[in-house]
Amino acid sequence: MGLRHDQGIVLRSYPFGDADRVVVLLSPNQGKIRTVAKGVRKTKSRFGGRLEPFTHVDLVLYEGRNLDTITQVAVLEPFPRLRGDLDSVVAAGTMVEAADAVAQERESSVRLFLLLHRGLRALEQGGRSPDLITSFLLKLAEVVGVAPSLAVCASCGGVEQLHRFSFGGGGVVCARCRIDGSVRLRAGLTDYLAALADADLGALPATDGTLAPEAMGIARRFVEYHLDRKLSSLAVME
Repeated sequence: MGLRHDQGIVLRSYPFGDADRVVVLLSPNQGKIRTVAKGVRKTKSRFGGRLEPFTHVDLVLYEGRNLDTITQVAVLEPFPRLRGDLDSVVAAGTMVEAADAVAQERESSVRLFLLLHRGLRALEQGGRSPDLITSFLLKLAEVVGVAPSLAVCASCGGVEQLHRFSFGGGGVVCARCRIDGSVRLRAGLTDYLAALADADLGALPATDGTLAPEAMGIARRFVEYHLDRKLSSLAVME
């Protein structure tokens, strides 16, 4: 036991005792970590609002047997513009909820941390379209090893007539490999999803208003299927 430095993005927090809070963060080196912020619920707490969700912070922690205690905290990125827009807050909540669902405790999560960081930065820069959430969810699936097949049939590897999507089957499927429970995709949606999966979160391709809602629905259902849980934040957007 002793002091150690770390950084992380605040995912959520909840009351602990009379005046403390447990703060759950995503660290690039330690994965999901649960820490205690002593006295943070008091009006004169020296931590103030530095441990709000979405905040990127630098920490000094005293290592405990079960929970580490935050002894110092400095804000690296507060994302103030994001916090001033309701749509951005909801989008950030979805990203944080999804990252929280897949992060492992005390296990290096560099790729996941960087993905969440890029997503929050894109929101801070004004990226609020459904395509940003769709792209984030598709990239999240790749990070955890369940990326959907979008260029070839998930069943036979064919590249023609990829007009259906199977959540359990792993992505798009061709007409010959139609799988029970697969859904039909509108023309152009397969390519639209593939473009969002490959794009940088800060430089997404032009939005197609006719395809964006359906694309987000496909990405959401795919991630929810493989997480075996609903993303409650997205229900607000709908």
